[in-house]
Amino acid sequence: MSTTTLLDANAVEPEVPAGGARPGRLGGAFAMFRNGKSVAGLVILGFFLLVAVLAPWLAPFSATKINAAARLQPPSAEHWLGTTHLGEDVFSQVIWGTRGVMVVGILATVFAITIAITVGVLSGYTSGWRSESLSALANVFLVLPGLPLIIVVSSLFVDPPLWMIAIILGLTGWAWGARVLRAQTMSLRNRDFVQAAKANGEPLRRIIAVEMLPNLMGLIAASVVGTMTAAVIGLTTLSFIGVIPVSNYNWGTILNWASAQGAFQQNQWWWYLPPGLCIAAIGVALSLLNFGIDEYVNPRLRSAGERARAMKKRGMDVNASVTQVRRIGGADEAVAVVEIDREESPR
Repeated sequence: MSTTTLLDANAVEPEVPAGGARPGRLGGAFAMFRNGKSVAGLVILGFFLLVAVLAPWLAPFSATKINAAARLQPPSAEHWLGTTHLGEDVFSQVIWGTRGVMVVGILATVFAITIAITVGVLSGYTSGWRSESLSALANVFLVLPGLPLIIVVSSLFVDPPLWMIAIILGLTGWAWGARVLRAQTMSLRNRDFVQAAKANGEPLRRIIAVEMLPNLMGLIAASVVGTMTAAVIGLTTLSFIGVIPVSNYNWGTILNWASAQGAFQQNQWWWYLPPGLCIAAIGVALSLLNFGIDEYVNPRLRSAGERARAMKKRGMDVNASVTQVRRIGGADEAVAVVEIDREESPR
């Protein structure tokens, strides 16, 4: 059984204003913000970033303030997320821990992506010993065991600052993105537009910035999402296993104390569940944001997204595979759908 549907290319295209300029062209740079999933991801990330900035004003107590009279208390009006075995306020610890997670996640991502773009694009565009040297450097960092290396380096410092932790995580997280960017750059360097730029005498920095990077934005965006996710997981993992001192408060530190004091076995959910949910929320936000970025840099997905939004605006079912509309005399009219059973149709 197969379905034949009459299509009209102009049926679901966005309307063009009288001036002739398409709104998609004017707002093309903000296409990702028209995607509901990416907006949700940005809202979640913005919320955590705002909490990190306003932590001194949002937290009702200090992260280490002890209240001996309120130990292991469940959530209440005074302590919204309960207390620890020492009477510390869990809600305040989660808020202060957000600052550490966001600072390390953002700094590690910026550091790793900067190295990945530099090494990946240069090694893919150049040739000879320069390309091979940069490729070998990426291969070395690619096979290095990340977590053991982070543990060894972190243990060299008694109380490593957040920027130091971010640099360590960034140094161990850039190689894979560089390899992917190198492969894509090698496929772009022989394209006509790149060869034309070289023939016109364009400098290397302009060829990379204007001709190369716009075509690599999809891979760069995916690397940003993956790197920040890995940085958040790496920080919380190191804190959970006790490599990072407890003085650097983050969600992993809270889970470390909860596990050490048997909160999991005693079902003290208010101690370990909030930081776990925060880690999951960061992962969900980055995944949702990736959908919007991918639609922005991928012409096929962008066209499909614009068509779907136009269909929703006209009240059409996006998932319907047997209904389309066509424009007749300025009005939308449903087109009959004919189903043809190939097995029963005359040969």
